[in-house]
Amino acid sequence: MDAQAYGERNDRRQSETQHDLPRLLDRAARGAGYDRAQWQIQRKGDEQLAVRPVDGTEPRLVDDYVRHLAAELREYNSDRVPRARLRLRTVVHQGLVELADNGFAGTAVVATARLLNAPALYDALAAHPEADLAVLLSDDVFRSHVAGGHTTLRTGDFTRVTVHVKEYEAPAWLRVPALDAAPASHEHGSAAPVSGEPTAERPAPAAAGGEPGISNDYRADSINVTNMTGPVDARGAVFGFGSTGA
Repeated sequence: MDAQAYGERNDRRQSETQHDLPRLLDRAARGAGYDRAQWQIQRKGDEQLAVRPVDGTEPRLVDDYVRHLAAELREYNSDRVPRARLRLRTVVHQGLVELADNGFAGTAVVATARLLNAPALYDALAAHPEADLAVLLSDDVFRSHVAGGHTTLRTGDFTRVTVHVKEYEAPAWLRVPALDAAPASHEHGSAAPVSGEPTAERPAPAAAGGEPGISNDYRADSINVTNMTGPVDARGAVFGFGSTGA
């Protein structure tokens, strides 16, 4: 992740950004159930590259961590004048990484750096001055976690873009959490929004004359009861109540 327009700040503002950014990221991580002290982090002023091991919680990184990060930024910026706001470009990618003597090595690291400099991220923040955060997922992350149905996010929350930075060219998926819908297309790539699965038609409620549909009649013989003890992780679940009247 990288802070937008950092170079336009004076010395005092740059120092403030470098002080506040890691603390904000730490709070967002704790809110999502992570401890960034366990991550390998390469710091560079207003930019951080964090590497964490694969442990099965990757969907939560894409979903919960980004949500908490957006909330932390919103709170941080709430009382600030526009030029003092902290706005971030954030990228999530996955792949093999080697710890080297001067940082991290590997094609996944290079790809992450190229994605972070994607024009689509800059354009998204420029087009939406009210937004504090723009997120870009690599195609692999998007298909593994979002399209795979492992998060509470919808595929329609993202816009497909083509990132071409230096020698790197690949599709990626853009999201601006402050917006209800995916951001508008840009000229830097094929940005046709991708919608989720079509919603199945639902039968209309039963009319007074007994038309087919959902019945509101009480049917004790059709009641199913599930007893659960202890906490239940129901993130992404959908619960329905009622009778089909069959």
